Amino acid sequence: MTANQPDPSPELDELYRGFAEELLVPLWTEIGDLMPMSPSPAMRPHAWRWKTLLPLAEKAGELVPVGRGGERRAIALANPGLGGAPYATPTLWAAIQYLGPGENAPEHRHTQNAFRFVVEGEGVWTVVNGDPVAMRRGDFLLTPGWHFHGHHNTSSEPMAWIDGLDIPFVHYTGSAFFEFGPEQVSSTDTPQRSRAERLWAHPGLRPVSQTAPAVNSPIAAYRWEHTDAALTDQLALEDEGHPGVVEPGHAAVRFTNPTTGGDVMPTIRAEFHRLRAGAETAPRQEVGSAVWQVFEGSGTVRVGDQEWTVDHGDLFVVPSWAEVTLAGDTQLDLFRFSDTPIFERLHADRVRVGGQR
Repeated sequence: MTANQPDPSPELDELYRGFAEELLVPLWTEIGDLMPMSPSPAMRPHAWRWKTLLPLAEKAGELVPVGRGGERRAIALANPGLGGAPYATPTLWAAIQYLGPGENAPEHRHTQNAFRFVVEGEGVWTVVNGDPVAMRRGDFLLTPGWHFHGHHNTSSEPMAWIDGLDIPFVHYTGSAFFEFGPEQVSSTDTPQRSRAERLWAHPGLRPVSQTAPAVNSPIAAYRWEHTDAALTDQLALEDEGHPGVVEPGHAAVRFTNPTTGGDVMPTIRAEFHRLRAGAETAPRQEVGSAVWQVFEGSGTVRVGDQEWTVDHGDLFVVPSWAEVTLAGDTQLDLFRFSDTPIFERLHADRVRVGGQR
């Protein structure tokens, strides 16, 4: 019970009825929930198993059409603390999307920022503002807000991947816009590299023709071979006694916007982490929420008072200020995305590692 409350009386009851009639709420009855000593989010730590998600997506592929109206065969992760809303965290949406052989997901655009991360498979091209981008295992692909985009599967096999968006944040702020595009994708070309990659995806090199900073990264796809090489080199440098890893046995990279050096999109941070077999991270707490997916390997994850053994494709969420620790049973590769840029822009970010702020 909140301390320093007024003594009950008929007059107080009448005052509270007056507040209710005028849609008023007194701070003194709510301060414990509104201003806790540390973050107390409604969302909960939770894990979803890829071996369970994928068969459900396959069944949806048999029963649910993809096309105009439904738009996407995407199945959202619903955090158990958020009252049934289709949100992984209060600000982040994550879903498994499934596209069958020869299927076409029509083009549309929306103000929500989006990306794709491919945990397995290939054969789908996403077309972003007319630029066809191949989707392959380990690739991280961007669809920034208000970019027309559609997908088509050119292969004889279905493909599933993870979508991440800032839908909850945009919905809560009442800032969403949506617009239909063509029924069919605007290009059926299947190049190895997109035009965006040919212009921008050269390490350390920026086209002189493009000097203005961009809100979103212009790189359409961050390819697995580059991510893998960067993580491998960090651990090799550690073996040689040189700096580069985050902590012993823990390599990590952040996907960045080459025009600013900042995050790939204004509301979403994306990273890739690799732990050696037997390595364990220091406990970490951070303001803001995050979604992780195991790309390869197995290990143990502790989030607050929850602990799971995780394997290929499994997803888990970390609430704001919940302590998270990762340990690799084998080499453990994980993709992570978070809402950290929002809190950094608000100067509300805070991090504590190993109990040290």
